[in-house]
Amino acid sequence: MADTDTSDEVSLAETTEWDGGFSWIAYPDEDARRASHALTTDAGVWLVDPVDVEGLDEHLHAVGDVAGVIVLQDRHTRDAATVARRHDTAVAVPKEMSLTRQKLDVEAEATESALSESAYEVHMLRLDDEWEEAVLWNDERKILLVPETLGTLPSFREDGDAVGIHPAVEETPQELAEWDPDHILVGHGTSLHEGAKAALTAALGLD
Repeated sequence: MADTDTSDEVSLAETTEWDGGFSWIAYPDEDARRASHALTTDAGVWLVDPVDVEGLDEHLHAVGDVAGVIVLQDRHTRDAATVARRHDTAVAVPKEMSLTRQKLDVEAEATESALSESAYEVHMLRLDDEWEEAVLWNDERKILLVPETLGTLPSFREDGDAVGIHPAVEETPQELAEWDPDHILVGHGTSLHEGAKAALTAALGLD
């Protein structure tokens, strides 16, 4: 179960607290509704594709020290370098994603098969000259993070669906059926914390 807070605790942001961290949409009125995530782990808090916003640091302080920042999609460099510098930590990028590293204005560490000292596994989803994307999976908490291929914006979803596939993705990513999530975190729109497995099954056309 997740609790949504639209107060001024994090200025200009929609924040959603859930078991395992919190998510925020820094500018809810923008069409892309770029979503970022703070994942609590044994090593500290990992930030995924962060968009900076006033009040973010205060919110992070309440959940723990920032262990690192990771970018999972080549168009999601966003404010990763700025946030990492402010917290005196590194930006990580999956080792296969050379295009993403080129787009960053900071030297990035190469992440292997998992986030350091955490239960989050790193899996490549797409790797070509136009699109690099990795996903995170936490088997203990049943959390699946798909930063671009899945989303909850109207442009992603069929009528009535809770989550859908990016309109530019031509082939349904059936490899996502490998996981049975209780939570689906996305990079655009509000993430899912109820009915996630059924929503993923419907999005992949497997129901």
